[in-house]
Amino acid sequence: MVFLDIVKCARGLRYASPNKGPDEYYRKSNILRLSAHYYGRARNCYSIAIKKVHRALVYSTKGRKLKREDMRDLWTIRTTAACEEHGLPFPLFRAGLQSSNILLNRKSLANLAIWEPRTFKALTDFAWSRAAEDGLSNVDKLKSDAPEHVVTRSMLKAKKKL
Repeated sequence: MVFLDIVKCARGLRYASPNKGPDEYYRKSNILRLSAHYYGRARNCYSIAIKKVHRALVYSTKGRKLKREDMRDLWTIRTTAACEEHGLPFPLFRAGLQSSNILLNRKSLANLAIWEPRTFKALTDFAWSRAAEDGLSNVDKLKSDAPEHVVTRSMLKAKKKL
C-alpha cells in the first residue's frame, strides 16, 4: 500500500497485526473504486455498490468461458466455409491433416483461411491427397478432381518401388 498522507498512514498502521483483516476503509474504497463507472447511487453508496460489483464479477467470470466457446465456434465456421469453397468437407479436411501429422489448431486454420487463402488451398489439396491415400470413403464422392502438384511420402515410396 502507498500512503499519500498521514491519516491514511495511521489507518494502515492501526491494523498492522497479521491476524486481523484489512482495514474497513481500504476494503470499502476498493469496492467503490471498482464501481466508479456506475450510474447513480451504485457509484457512491457502498451497500448498493458491493452488490453491483459482485454481480459484475460473476458476469465477467461467466463471460470468459462464453467467449472461449464463441471464438471456437467462429473459428470452426470460418474454416468450414473455407473448406467448402475448395470442395472439401471439414471433417475430411481435419482427418487428412491429422493423418499427415499437420497439427494446426482451429484459430490458426481460420486465420490462414482468411489472410492466406493460397496457403489454405495448399492445405486442402494436401488433406485431399492424404485422405485419398488413406482410402477414406468420402473422397470418392467429391466433385473435384484430384489436386495437382501434391506429392506425399507414400507417393514417393510407390515411385521407388517401381
